[in-house]
Amino acid sequence: MMSALSESDAEQETLRLFVETVEQAPIAISITDKKAKIIYVNKEFCRVTGYAPDDVLGENESLLSDKSTPRQVYQTLWRTICRKESWQGQLVNRHKLGQRYLADLTIAPIVNALGVITHYIGMHRDITASHEVEKKVSNQKLLIESVINSSPIAMVVIDDNDRVVLDNQLYKALVSDLDKSEPAHFFLQLLRDEMTEAWLELQNNNQGFTNREFRVETKGGQGARWFSCAGNWFVENEVSADSFFANNQKKYLILTLTDITKQRQHIEALHLQTLKTIMAEDERVRSIRETLLGAIHQIQMPMNQISAAEQILLHKRDEKNIHLINILQQIQTSGKNAVATMQACIPVIYHSAEMPVNLNQILHEVLLLEEQSLLTHNIDVQWRPLAHLPTILGSENRLRILFKQLIDNAIDAMIQSENPNKQLSISTQTEANLLIVRISDSGNGIPCDKRSKIFEPFYTTNKGSNTAGMGLVIAKEIVSQHNGLIDIDNDVEQGCCFQLSFPLHKSSRLEVTHV
Repeated sequence: MMSALSESDAEQETLRLFVETVEQAPIAISITDKKAKIIYVNKEFCRVTGYAPDDVLGENESLLSDKSTPRQVYQTLWRTICRKESWQGQLVNRHKLGQRYLADLTIAPIVNALGVITHYIGMHRDITASHEVEKKVSNQKLLIESVINSSPIAMVVIDDNDRVVLDNQLYKALVSDLDKSEPAHFFLQLLRDEMTEAWLELQNNNQGFTNREFRVETKGGQGARWFSCAGNWFVENEVSADSFFANNQKKYLILTLTDITKQRQHIEALHLQTLKTIMAEDERVRSIRETLLGAIHQIQMPMNQISAAEQILLHKRDEKNIHLINILQQIQTSGKNAVATMQACIPVIYHSAEMPVNLNQILHEVLLLEEQSLLTHNIDVQWRPLAHLPTILGSENRLRILFKQLIDNAIDAMIQSENPNKQLSISTQTEANLLIVRISDSGNGIPCDKRSKIFEPFYTTNKGSNTAGMGLVIAKEIVSQHNGLIDIDNDVEQGCCFQLSFPLHKSSRLEVTHV
């Protein structure tokens, strides 16, 4: 009898504990009969809905409905619980005081020992505040995306693993325009190469950068485009469960890519006009030098013959030749004075200071200077620059003169050639510690027996040329001034190919320029 009472007491205690648990549970709980009439509500139900037990007991659960929830939601709800399954979803309810709130509701059927549904238990929470926060975050995200998409410049957000997490339509257009599967990776590499240690310093301090300009060749040889890059890093607190106590953070970079091609083209046009003026003046000076040196060379040959004749006559010691010897000496004196006068008139060429130079940019400028001549003679230009070209140490103007001489030489060769397919090919590349430039044309080429003479003063292979033949001499001189080598590629069967090699600038890794 004592054992039975103890068992009964235990059951009563368990039942009491269950009732107290439901009553004090921090979630609104209601129990209804099969027709959804409320037979029990707990304290949290009263707090969430505003209704006291006396207000709702015996009333239908629909009392809470705001009537704004779509009918199909309720139809789905009833179909689910009638199948003895739990239903979970959100409904719009109305508080006793009239304000709406969003309820996150779970309804489960209660079945007896025979498996028949006898009651329903409903549990819901007011998630209005969290829903509003979630919607505000979502709206802010949409607003940010809208602002980014409506921006007149390409924008992209990149995480600390270089993954693109957000971009706009203008950025997407760069994929096809630049023929890059992920343009952000291309520009990141350019920025890191140019900024080196400064990149890491700015990233670690969450600082930004602006006005980093790069020239990029577009797809299919459609010309180059210029972009000005700017960026700012920001930190976001991670929201995963793993970061709840650790407060982990993630860093992002907002990168903007502004197309400044038109501005740069305008600047480049002004720069090109300046270069034309400088080059014209330089060519005028060099033409005077070449003319005077040619004249001196022409005078020097007969002067040498006169000197030899004088020496022969002096050797014979015949008094009959004294008068002739005096005349020869007078001619030599006059010739030397003339040479001295011409040498004094030779203009001095002052060399500009040496600095790190990108040959892609120099060649690009020379091609622009030669554009009219190339178009006039219907010459097809194959321009294949190395995308990431290291620098060399040198004089920009002397290097422009060098390449202009070589390209002028190639144009002249193709004009004289009977080959209807006129093609000029220019490429840049690196091999070991050397920068290699190859300039080839589809002209008649240079015969093997004359290749050793082309760098000699006053020698030219161009028939009917009005020049004194100093172009390639000047080219070789400039190459030598830059500690480089110039030679003809003997393996080229058609036309002529000059190959130039220059030592890379020692700090070129820190000064890589992209054209």
